[in-house]
Amino acid sequence: MGTESIESSFLSIFALISFFIFLLTSKFSPIIKSGVLLDSDFEKPQSFHEKAVTRSGGIAAIISISIFFVIYYLLYSKILYEYIFISYSMFLIGVIDDLKIKVKPFKRLLIMILMLFTFTYFFQIKILNIDIPLLEFIYNNHFFSSIFTVLCFLFIINGANLIDGFNGLLSLNLIIINVILAYINLENANLEFSLLIIAQIIILLSFLLFNFPKAKIFLGDSGAYLMGSLISLNVVITNNLTPEISSFFFCTLLFYLFFEVFFSFFRKLYEGKSPIYPDNKHLHMLSFYKLSAVYGRDKSNFLNSILINLVYLILILPGLYFMEHPNLSRYWFFILLLIYMIFYSRLYYLTKN
Repeated sequence: MGTESIESSFLSIFALISFFIFLLTSKFSPIIKSGVLLDSDFEKPQSFHEKAVTRSGGIAAIISISIFFVIYYLLYSKILYEYIFISYSMFLIGVIDDLKIKVKPFKRLLIMILMLFTFTYFFQIKILNIDIPLLEFIYNNHFFSSIFTVLCFLFIINGANLIDGFNGLLSLNLIIINVILAYINLENANLEFSLLIIAQIIILLSFLLFNFPKAKIFLGDSGAYLMGSLISLNVVITNNLTPEISSFFFCTLLFYLFFEVFFSFFRKLYEGKSPIYPDNKHLHMLSFYKLSAVYGRDKSNFLNSILINLVYLILILPGLYFMEHPNLSRYWFFILLLIYMIFYSRLYYLTKN
């Protein structure tokens, strides 16, 4: 049996295992610790569900990815230390919130920064290609490049947690990103790394079966932080493995996660609010309010996810055609920034009035 057949067999087995893990978690997690994992707080500004749903998707995801780490070791005799340490630590930070342990957002953010900086510095994980000539002389310093890399991780991980508010919204977005990353790596013969990305797609699809269109399970903060950390590593490593591709293409790929965090931060400062506390004025929330006025809250929950990800996909596809052209990729990224600003401002005005 050839290597590709063995890998395909392992992936097929892993897909079945992942599905049953999510199935069992969705069935039994409501009784864990007398419902401590149930999301039944309907008064939160980011709450848009009307029935209590378990936030145990993160538990199923961490079990699934752990099993794949074992499979990866059996196939290639390699231990993915950077993936294990970073993803597990981000998962544990999210578990604190899922278990309703009271920790101030600033302290949680500080812990996240310290862990990310420690692990990225120790494992020498940094973005090698930034396509910004004016910053290259600073970026050559390992300390500054580590800070920049940690900032990117923070944007992606918190962006993932931020948009994880509607059925399928985050998982569909991460599936699209991972499919494109898998395609790029397969085209560049990075087969081992492609297998790791495909495994994450399988996990997200398994979760999606129990979250979309009707949610029987949520990822929770633990799952959002976990999947956000995994996608961060996927993007950084793919960027480093493919120097011919502009780093601005990867920025384009992540523009929705980036812009949500960026605009949320400065909008809250402008409104005189703390940028680290949640509110209900994000893009996906404003679009939900407009849709729910026509289709009702229940149907609009999953329609909103489809609409946003469809628009997202349409906007990033042109970037695939000139991803090896730094200037064109840079221009397209800033065009997306302009489109986002116009679209968000219009929705904000319509919702406000």
